[in-house]
Amino acid sequence: MKTFDIINPATAAVLDRAPDASVEEAKQAADKSVAAFAMWKAKTPFERSAILRKWYELILKDEDTLAKMMTQEMGKPITESRGEVKYAAAFVEWYAEEAKRAYGDIVPSHSNNKRLLAMKQPVGPVYAVTPWNFPAAMVTRKVAPALAAGCTVVLKPAEQSPLTAIRLEELWAQAGGPPDVFQVLTTSDPAAVSDVFFADARVRKLTFTGSTEIGMKLYEKAAKTIKRVSLELGGHAPFIICSDADIPAAVQQVMASKFRNAGQTCVLRESHLCPRSDSVALLRRYG
Repeated sequence: MKTFDIINPATAAVLDRAPDASVEEAKQAADKSVAAFAMWKAKTPFERSAILRKWYELILKDEDTLAKMMTQEMGKPITESRGEVKYAAAFVEWYAEEAKRAYGDIVPSHSNNKRLLAMKQPVGPVYAVTPWNFPAAMVTRKVAPALAAGCTVVLKPAEQSPLTAIRLEELWAQAGGPPDVFQVLTTSDPAAVSDVFFADARVRKLTFTGSTEIGMKLYEKAAKTIKRVSLELGGHAPFIICSDADIPAAVQQVMASKFRNAGQTCVLRESHLCPRSDSVALLRRYG
């Protein structure tokens, strides 16, 4: 099996090696996802919920392993990694419950002897692409709702931090998740591997978190097969402190926001740190 190095950013040493998927392996993953979709969507919401609930419990039980893995491959402080495990697990817990609440609608009819019903159905196989800075939470945030709805998922994590995603896939299997319903595809050539899923009309959904520049390109590629698209785009926005700001308050906000996650985060926040109405300190997420 071909592999590629995962580098510890703190030491520049090789931490581990991850499978380096080829285009052919990507095609095989797509085939497996499509084949598993019919089985998974036929599961009752209660069956899917039970597996997700078990996955949630196993993630929490595996907190120390996952936290250490994230710190080593991404570089965030271990305290924040432990917090992210709980954050990631919370998405799974939430959608384990929401799986049972995918209600339809009764629509007013134009005729007294007819009823109009709308039933929600899973859209189909999903291709998910996650960033490197939150290796656990960005995975469960995308994968859990898709699985709850009855979709199958192929996940391509960032090549800088794929080990956490691989571990989450292992925990999914331990929870009783059926084979091929959730697959993690790691690669050092993300563009070539991703193109397989964009070209495959059977893959019905793209979900991506990353830069606006890359998001625009993926949006264009997904349009050729009329996929549904969810994009969370942005970058490392500036924190602007005005000349008349409350400096102690500004410093407190900077430390809480810009230095969180080893300085690699983007959050939506607006802090009014200036006494004049025309002067405000902002931390903005652009997307």
